[in-house]
Amino acid sequence: MTEKELKNGIEELIISLDKLGKNLFIENKKNKLFKIEEELQNPDIWKDREKAENISKEAAELEETIKDFEDLKKTMPLFLKNPNEEDFFELKRKFKKLEIKTFFRSSYDKGNAIFSIFSGAGGQDAADFSGMLFEMYAGYAKKKGFSLSIIDESLDDFQSKTGRKPLKSLTAEIRGNYAYGFLKGEAGVHRLVRISPFSPKKLRHTSFALVEILPVFPKIEEEKIKIPEEDLKIDLFRSSGPGGQNVNKVETAVRITHLPTGIMVSSQAERSQTQNREKALSLLKTKLIHLMEEKQVKEITELRTKEKPEWGSQIRSYVLHPYKLIKDHRTEFETSQVENVLEGNLDGFIEAELINGINNHK
Repeated sequence: MTEKELKNGIEELIISLDKLGKNLFIENKKNKLFKIEEELQNPDIWKDREKAENISKEAAELEETIKDFEDLKKTMPLFLKNPNEEDFFELKRKFKKLEIKTFFRSSYDKGNAIFSIFSGAGGQDAADFSGMLFEMYAGYAKKKGFSLSIIDESLDDFQSKTGRKPLKSLTAEIRGNYAYGFLKGEAGVHRLVRISPFSPKKLRHTSFALVEILPVFPKIEEEKIKIPEEDLKIDLFRSSGPGGQNVNKVETAVRITHLPTGIMVSSQAERSQTQNREKALSLLKTKLIHLMEEKQVKEITELRTKEKPEWGSQIRSYVLHPYKLIKDHRTEFETSQVENVLEGNLDGFIEAELINGINNHK
């Protein structure tokens, strides 16, 4: 880029930054941060540690956004004196990081996410594809600095030829700032087309997997949900290891079925039956709250239809043969860098869906 092009680009960013500051409500954030900092100086607030920690977390998020904005506002004009491409693209990267925050509108966006994968049509290939998706999202979480912990997994009972977990289903929690906001658009049916590693004749095979993304609701919302004991069917089983082999002699894993809706959840990651029961019940409440909001009902008793994972039309295709292409069918965003994406480099797809979601709600 020429010096003139670089200067024009920086000047455009400076103009855009003013608009971004209004969209981010920077002045409101400063006022809110001031009030929170005053609140945190009161020793009484720490009597409720969970509440205090949540307020502290909100203060840190506000402070980070304000600082990122103020730093850009100070540094952008300085680069006009001696512009270079490296600095320009770094400014664009920082601007984009801030801009993405304007796409988060839900009160749950900045929180953690419950992430599930269900193997669909395609037999062994579908189970392997589910394992492939899990590795992709685990890679994405790592790159974003999120933590991932498996709550429950069910493995298919065949010997994997790819080194991946052959998943029937898996549920995990992804923790980090805006984990739900970034990942919520990944919910839906994913489709894989490739030469099957399980086909002796090396035939092309199509398989499907369903991804479900739910927000982690605040404890105060969970506590409002009261589920009658007679509506719950609780089963105990042994936690499983690779290949479906039982590794625990004691039945510590817990499966809970909500009889009115048919929603089933499991937890086997915790050490004790009590901990797994609490985790499974929390997961059940998360699904019920989400379903209540989706169905626009105020009471659990209104949820009386049997619910199953929604297998609608696919949102994304992963084609590995006869050519290489991953394409999102909602945004038309695509790339031939399939290995890069499967390693967790999902920013292009996620950002395109965030923008698409905002445009669809205008």
